[in-house]
Amino acid sequence: MDQVFEFIVNHAYLAGAFVLLLVLFIRNETQRGGPAVSAQQLVDMVNRENALVLDVRDKKEFANGHIVDSVNIPFSALDSRVDELKKFEDRPLVVACKMGQHAGSAGTLLRKKGFANVSRLTGGIAEWRNQNLPVVKA
Repeated sequence: MDQVFEFIVNHAYLAGAFVLLLVLFIRNETQRGGPAVSAQQLVDMVNRENALVLDVRDKKEFANGHIVDSVNIPFSALDSRVDELKKFEDRPLVVACKMGQHAGSAGTLLRKKGFANVSRLTGGIAEWRNQNLPVVKA
């Protein structure tokens, strides 16, 4: 560990550049799929702005419990099925996945396809369930 601090002191510019690039990378990754919304913010968006929840989990996980009135398009098929969402282009769109790992990538894809108002659910459906919010089983 002492060698790490010695390296940082001896190569301050290199260490500074690394920290700067790391911060920029993290900022880019968190913003690329749209802003993150909490479960409570999602409830408000659905009630006040008629937001649509896009669940990108596979059909089996979706059938085991999903947010009321959410649309299921598995992440693996999203690129080929994005046209199914064109009728919802004017509504806010919130992407939800199991734990938040695919929501950013799905949000990026949707933004590239012309959807302007895209957000992602923080913590995914796991966080939704942790807060004891209702799910529907198909």
